Amino acid sequence: MCGIVGIVAAPGQPLAEESVGRAMNAAIVHRGPDDEGIYRDEQAMIGMRRLSIIDLAGGHQPLHGAGGQVQVVFNGEIYNYRELRAELEQRGCRFATQSDTEVIVHGYLEFGERCFERLHGMFAIAIWDARSRTLLLARDRFGEKPLFYDDDGRRLAFASELKSLLQVPGFRREIDADAVQSYLCFGYVPAPASIFAGVRKLPPAHYLRYAGGRCSLHRYWTLEFGQRAGLSEADAENELESLLEQAVSSRLVADVPFGAFLSGGLDSSVVVALMARQMNRPVSTFSIGFREDAFNELSDARRVAQHFGTDHHEFIVEPDAVELFEKLVWHLDEPFADSSAIPTYLVAQLARRSVKMVLTGDGGDEALAGYDRYLRYLRLRRLGAARPLAALAARAGGHLLPGSRGYRLRRIGERLAQTFPDDYLSGVALTRADTAAALLGRAEPDHYRGLDAILREVPDGDPLDRIVAIDLHSYLPDDILVKLDRTAMANSLEGRAPLLDHRLVEFAVRLPHELRVRDGRGKYLLRKVAERWLPPAQLSKPKQGFAIPLADWFRGDLRELAADVIGSRAFRERGLLDANVAAAHLAAHVAGDADHGEILWSIVSLESWARRFLDGVVPA
Repeated sequence: MCGIVGIVAAPGQPLAEESVGRAMNAAIVHRGPDDEGIYRDEQAMIGMRRLSIIDLAGGHQPLHGAGGQVQVVFNGEIYNYRELRAELEQRGCRFATQSDTEVIVHGYLEFGERCFERLHGMFAIAIWDARSRTLLLARDRFGEKPLFYDDDGRRLAFASELKSLLQVPGFRREIDADAVQSYLCFGYVPAPASIFAGVRKLPPAHYLRYAGGRCSLHRYWTLEFGQRAGLSEADAENELESLLEQAVSSRLVADVPFGAFLSGGLDSSVVVALMARQMNRPVSTFSIGFREDAFNELSDARRVAQHFGTDHHEFIVEPDAVELFEKLVWHLDEPFADSSAIPTYLVAQLARRSVKMVLTGDGGDEALAGYDRYLRYLRLRRLGAARPLAALAARAGGHLLPGSRGYRLRRIGERLAQTFPDDYLSGVALTRADTAAALLGRAEPDHYRGLDAILREVPDGDPLDRIVAIDLHSYLPDDILVKLDRTAMANSLEGRAPLLDHRLVEFAVRLPHELRVRDGRGKYLLRKVAERWLPPAQLSKPKQGFAIPLADWFRGDLRELAADVIGSRAFRERGLLDANVAAAHLAAHVAGDADHGEILWSIVSLESWARRFLDGVVPA
């Protein structure tokens, strides 16, 4: 687990000095405090910071092949590296280390650009081939590891985090206005865009080729939807169990202490169950909770820990909310409004006191259809041709009912009147279209443009497949996995997500609808398999998100911070959002007239990001 950086000059252009590469590395020292390396020739410079997990002594990077003509830096883990190594040795390759990075070197020399499709794991890879003057950048199938790049015509710069690109001479700190709109809508900036106009994110399951001063993007893997025929429920259960066991087993390879995040939900409980079955010592598990019962799953996590006899660690969140918020603004790299980054950061901080790597339950809700919003959407779809009439009835009823009940009914009416994809996106968006337009100072809402590229990937057919595809292509890589990567790496901790093993996901998304959703609940098949391991109470508990009490915080610890940000001269003069509209939201929230916690979090996060990344203001 590392961070990677680099610059390749276009033909005839000068290359930055090595000190620039060192500064890019220094900006992400938290990603790899154990080691660093830089390679530089007359056209290319690539570097890395290393968090040593496998082959602690021999895994220094860059690693090279072809007599030093091919140089590789790599962030992540290749879970099938042992099998690939055996195959490459049979082909005559000779290895000097036990690291998974060396498999990438020999794999590229043997298979060329087709090497990426043979890698099972999470990765961001840079290969400089001095023989052909070609840079290759590759990213794993689901986007577990980040990779940004900036091509200004004179050079291409890349890095695991945006803050490294700030060190590149001539970097343009110009905000992408469309990215601000997307952020306000969803709470994150969807790939391939970034918050900076000139910077792109390499899409998951793609590699980039940069040669002769030109970039080209290439896909190396595609997730296929469409139901498998002739699969009995019993066979599906057994196959899912086998895939789960393989996914967890392959992620237990490490030369350092490791454990698991345990939220008390189904996904993390299944991961812990499989770890306990495969390990010859107690699993180290880590959980956090809140004083507020509605946000606390500690009792559920404790039940699982006791059932499997884990070495359990837990923590009640009573953070200095302002100080923690400022830390997260820096580590999250872009404006990011998913407030569950706070508990994720804190559980990573707790785990890092004991271990260097953890397994997590991330990805299960997308692959195995576990989100409640999927169920709500499917209920809307079942109305079919009656939707226009139902929309009118819901709106009328919403205006008659008072308070939150009326508001919810009006929202249902709005969604019933929409067509795909707006009927789904409007239900998952962080901010309503009219609210976003008001904050942006626009007369007409223009809400979902940030997902245009993703929507082209969505299959026809089953409504469940369509919305799962949206989340797998956007919400998962640009929110869930960003949150895991940045908060874990901020604590120099590696996080591995076995439920994102691509063979498991390929199987899951092709299950018949009734094996994913049945009797008004998602993850039907996973629950059936989990009955073999988990306590019954764990299987019947309702789903609870990893959320924080934002409404209370903005009437308490974060109230003064929000007032300072929204009332500041910098906020008004920057003009990204309408200060008067923002102030009205804060006043209504503090008075208890509405719950604007999520909107306020997105406003304050955006301006705090701008102060840090545009103005260079470091909090006291």
